[in-house]
Amino acid sequence: MPNIPAQRQRVYIPSEGVITLVTEATPVPEPQEALVATTLSGVCGSDTHALHGQHPAIPLPYYPGHEAVGVVVAVGANVTSVAVGDRVTPEPTLPCGNCKMCTTGRENVCQNLQFFGCGFREAGMADNFTCDAARLHKVPEEFTDHQAALIEPLATPVHATSLAGDLKGKAVAILGSGTIGLLMLAAARAAGARRIVVTDVLPDKRALAERAGADATVDATDPEVAAKVREALGEAADAVFDCVAIQPTVDAAFAMVDKGSVVVIVGVPAKPVMVDIPRMQDAQIRLQGAATYLAEDYRRAMEIIGSGAVDAEFMITSEYPVEQASEAFAASESGHEVKVLIRIGAPVVKAQA
Repeated sequence: MPNIPAQRQRVYIPSEGVITLVTEATPVPEPQEALVATTLSGVCGSDTHALHGQHPAIPLPYYPGHEAVGVVVAVGANVTSVAVGDRVTPEPTLPCGNCKMCTTGRENVCQNLQFFGCGFREAGMADNFTCDAARLHKVPEEFTDHQAALIEPLATPVHATSLAGDLKGKAVAILGSGTIGLLMLAAARAAGARRIVVTDVLPDKRALAERAGADATVDATDPEVAAKVREALGEAADAVFDCVAIQPTVDAAFAMVDKGSVVVIVGVPAKPVMVDIPRMQDAQIRLQGAATYLAEDYRRAMEIIGSGAVDAEFMITSEYPVEQASEAFAASESGHEVKVLIRIGAPVVKAQA
């Protein structure tokens, strides 16, 4: 049995722009929970938006860290799905299991949804955390810690592709080349997209998309961005994945698609945007929201990472110790990083073949 410390340190955001470390008692897992010693926790765009009071679903104060990887150090009396020593990553959605959404296979949009690391009492930017063991996914033994840290972020684009419909042989545009945009590129390619064009306002980000396998990139600040994307695709987009979700990108998305196409909103909008409903109706364009993921999206994300289609060392550009959480958040929102991680526990050595 691992030696479990009586106290833990965790990152806490008490008010806008303030990041602190607090010390408190280590929680004891409930009968259905596991206690996980954290190895890594990613800094997500949702975290940086919430830091500044700009996330519509995360009120302050809160404990951040939903992109977590760790090792099980204790389990509750009723837990059989994981065991001490298992390396795991949580599926942060915490559905009630009883509402209409949960009983029809749509627990990611549970009517009583709670979210680990996003307003919930437990979160991953901590020495350890408790979690319902049913929400923990075992990490493949051959994965590095960095590969494991990309499972949750990749699951979001994987879910978005499943909502878009069959992408095999299709022309796809991705708006935004941040972490989710680059992972969206991998997910769309894995789903069979024939040609993919990525937009971004920053030249460095467009260069990253090209290195990650985009067929072409377009400057999102170009007044003719929609026309340029159509030209680069050689046709109108069959599907557009908007990973930014602001008025200009939504406008551009609707200008890129043609009749019978789909626009998927993947990024989290900070405020409402307007949509051209007359054109949407006349051209039979489908506007699809994409919210988080389901268990099958986690499994598919692990398959994609395991196939080598996502280069974790390319995606993860910085790693900070937990004592430098403020610097990690600043780096994540600087525009110069892809994925920033916070290191909390000792690395887990990759299993030898």
